[in-house]
Amino acid sequence: MKKIINTPNAPAPIGPYNQAVLSGNTLYISGQIPLDPSSGKLVEGNIKKETLQCMENLNAILEAADMSFEQVVKATIFVKDMNCFSQINEVYGKFFNAKTAPARETVEVSNLPKFVNVEISMIAVR
Repeated sequence: MKKIINTPNAPAPIGPYNQAVLSGNTLYISGQIPLDPSSGKLVEGNIKKETLQCMENLNAILEAADMSFEQVVKATIFVKDMNCFSQINEVYGKFFNAKTAPARETVEVSNLPKFVNVEISMIAVR
């Protein structure tokens, strides 16, 4: 059985998908881009601000599912320029305890939705 998770505190999906799906005790969160849910505008010009917006969007979805970053077991980061890795990692790392941080991969890609610089998806378990 699956439960759809949607919150107005994160950007609405821009296609045939949902913000997240809870299946049993596992939450699958769709990739979040640096879109401000209140204004509907992209956060641009600074990879740290862009990453922060992605993480805030993910946090809103986790909260809507009554979960937190502590329950995240897997993260995937897509980035247009791997040279931004350390800046992304700096912001991302503030949301986790280094000793209990999730598994993760970071992948450089040629393009992302709306031509953003970073997109992050996660899996969390209760």
